[in-house]
Amino acid sequence: MLLTRLKQLLVVVVALAIASGMVRLGYWQLDVYRDQADGYALQRAAEPARPLAEVAPPGELSQDGYGRTVTASGRYEPGTQLLVPVVERPGHYRVVTALVQSDDSRVPVVRGEVELPGEAPEAPAPPEGEQQLAGILLPSEASSETPPTADGQLGSVRLSEIAQLWDPPLVNGFVTLDEAGAAANGMAHAEVTLPDGEGQLRNGGYALQWWVFAVFGLLMAGFIARDIGRRDVAAREAAAAPASPADV
Repeated sequence: MLLTRLKQLLVVVVALAIASGMVRLGYWQLDVYRDQADGYALQRAAEPARPLAEVAPPGELSQDGYGRTVTASGRYEPGTQLLVPVVERPGHYRVVTALVQSDDSRVPVVRGEVELPGEAPEAPAPPEGEQQLAGILLPSEASSETPPTADGQLGSVRLSEIAQLWDPPLVNGFVTLDEAGAAANGMAHAEVTLPDGEGQLRNGGYALQWWVFAVFGLLMAGFIARDIGRRDVAAREAAAAPASPADV
């Protein structure tokens, strides 16, 4: 009986060691997938800028524009300014202003980040006249769990909320100015979270494959350990059974 348990334990220990290696390989492949996705997103952002009207026409969904550097021109509309609190830095806000383009469409522009004291801060006035700007086009943000604390504030750059405050048509996305643009507005550059990149799908598949192999290996080890126990029990029962008359 003890020998049977040792055999079963050995099978399980070996299976656990192999499965552990497979799990680690899966996580390694997952890290490769994430790194490639991040690299792809950074590569897109670093590509030559494209006109905003080409990648995000007003009132239409952007097919391949989010995460790209875009250029746009127009005039800022002072009465549209909104503040988005930066949760990680109390007292700091992203300043969002509508840029009215030549076709009268409006694009939300995060001009930068600024520190504003007081409970009812006011956004700095935008520059006047025709503006030529460049920045990253981003999709609408998710709703924030932290509600705004005053009028003229939003929890996040959520286009569905902005659309209720500004005149249409509205570009389906918002632009965060680059460092030079933010500095020209007298602000710090607002941090940008790039959309998820594609990465190499096969590496994501490899990660899942290794984990499936690990589970399969553990299941097989369980079956083998069970069969060892059954065979040893059967052998002991056969050895203990009385001899039949024919064998005498």
